[in-house]
Amino acid sequence: MMMIKNVSVIGAGTMGNGIAHVFAQSGFRVNLVDVNADQLKKALAIMTKNFDRQIAKGSLTEEQKNSAFAQITTHTDMASGIQSADLVIEAATENTALKLKIFKQVDELAPAHCILASNTSSISITKIAAATQRPEMVIGMHFMNPVPVMKLVEIINGYATKKEVTTQIIELSKKLGKIPCAVNDFPGFIANRILMPMINEAIYSLYEGVAGVAEIDTVMKLGMSHPMGPLQLADFIGLDVCHSILEVLYNGFGNPKYAPCPLLVNMVNAGKLGVKSGEGFYTYTPGSKELMVSYSFTK
Repeated sequence: MMMIKNVSVIGAGTMGNGIAHVFAQSGFRVNLVDVNADQLKKALAIMTKNFDRQIAKGSLTEEQKNSAFAQITTHTDMASGIQSADLVIEAATENTALKLKIFKQVDELAPAHCILASNTSSISITKIAAATQRPEMVIGMHFMNPVPVMKLVEIINGYATKKEVTTQIIELSKKLGKIPCAVNDFPGFIANRILMPMINEAIYSLYEGVAGVAEIDTVMKLGMSHPMGPLQLADFIGLDVCHSILEVLYNGFGNPKYAPCPLLVNMVNAGKLGVKSGEGFYTYTPGSKELMVSYSFTK
């Protein structure tokens, strides 16, 4: 297998800029690709803030920050952004049709030796790979948010993924300072197959009036040693994302236990998406560190 030196990241949102950050910091040449030039500027600003946070904590020097930024090039044109890639990581929004479109295009433009990876948290790698002419070179590389902080990378094998590709991506993840865990391609993989039903059950508990938002989260934090309660975590992930993943699980298994809670559906329809919209189960005010409950089960 070839040595991976050049990495292209498709999508400059929260996950994409985080993935670009860790690769650049680890000495890889990074091409960050997004059709929106403003999103690329925003991504660079976020990376600057995150690098500065590392410097303030003493885990990074100013020289290392400058060296990492020197490794990053931004592109609005897909062809120029992936023409020399050894690895392409797609980090677009969790939408099946969009991912299939991206992978078809990437497959046509990327070098023949290039490995194609998706940061999807739930969509079938086998289905994504089928949109390409190189399914044996397609794999899931699911980073956790925030990428610069979280150690786990869930490595997902598609039906046709070559063992050599899996081995290389596992070793690559270790070079990033991450801990890779390889799993097989079933709906939700492992992380979200276990996490999302728990979040959904927490929402059902609120919906049925068993307890309030703060009480549910407190029980899980203090009783189960979770660093964040399931409702706050849902807000952080994005309620629309939670809904989409549950739909993937429900459609994939055909089991009603995965059906999104009606309260979650209503909140998504109302645009209450959590942190990204400023309101979910909690209200998020810019600059405020105080967590205020937004939803009351007595409504």
